[in-house]
Amino acid sequence: MSKARSPAGLALLLLAASALLCAAGVAVGSLGWEPVWGVAGDASSAILWDIRLPRTLGAWCAGALLGLAGAVAQGLFRNPLADPYLLGSATGAALGVAVLLVLIGAVPAAGSGGWLQGLGLTGAAFAGAVAAVLVTLALAKGVQHTLRLLLAGVVVGMVFGALAALVMFWVPDIMRAMQAFLLGSTGFLGWAGVGLLALLLVAGLAVAVVFSRALDALSLGETTAASLGIALTPVRIVLIGVMALATGAAVAQVGLIAFIGLVAPHLVRAAVKPTHRWLLPLAALTGGVLLLAADVLARWLLAPQELPVGVLTAVLGGGYLIWLMHRRPV
Repeated sequence: MSKARSPAGLALLLLAASALLCAAGVAVGSLGWEPVWGVAGDASSAILWDIRLPRTLGAWCAGALLGLAGAVAQGLFRNPLADPYLLGSATGAALGVAVLLVLIGAVPAAGSGGWLQGLGLTGAAFAGAVAAVLVTLALAKGVQHTLRLLLAGVVVGMVFGALAALVMFWVPDIMRAMQAFLLGSTGFLGWAGVGLLALLLVAGLAVAVVFSRALDALSLGETTAASLGIALTPVRIVLIGVMALATGAAVAQVGLIAFIGLVAPHLVRAAVKPTHRWLLPLAALTGGVLLLAADVLARWLLAPQELPVGVLTAVLGGGYLIWLMHRRPV
């Protein structure tokens, strides 16, 4: 991508790519390329509106939330290697799911009803993610010290991850149910999840853009930002809240998806050199395109088998970062 491209032009390009990928997403089924919009019948309509469309839109929204959270994390911590999982939200979500599966005493089958669907693995994952972030903040004694916050996030992530592994060791029956969550999957998305993701995306992006000038100032250093009149503590609280909610919601709906939040801001910066006012929405758009493209590829590549989308993003995202490090040695 050319660095001469304007941010507005890149946004239009990403929107066009999103539209094309949405069309591809609703055309790919369990057997590969299976467009159903030209086929009459109630079954085709149900497949399109109840399965493929919410999955497609939900994958895009989840990727956009991860891209937004990644841009916020990298700006807030002034670290290009920061990602949305820094505060332990991913392992917290995994622990929440593992504990719920143990408490219900059974592995939920697809389409199972009752109170499980009311609470759902989504609620357990979100609760676990929020709990991990709160423990991180308590351990760091607030948000005043960036380095302490990062170290606390690493410690909490390791502890919560170990607890989740311990739960699975004690109750091995839940391992199969945990696999889809740990490897990442968009197969459980429904319209309720899509609505929640879209609402949080709009709200989170609006709040983040309001604080975009503070992120620009923070990129110059905390001392410089404070001298420019930026109230560092309130800014950190709000932006950590945006990052935690965006990450928690995405992880709760699609499981652990690697590298989207880390790579999306890098791709935007490789194309243009925007301020955070443009970087935040562009990173969200890029994250949506990346996850939706990976989801379509994961469903189509080995059809009728489906690759875990989190594994595919890890391979592609890791490959991109390896290439980037080889191209720009430190």
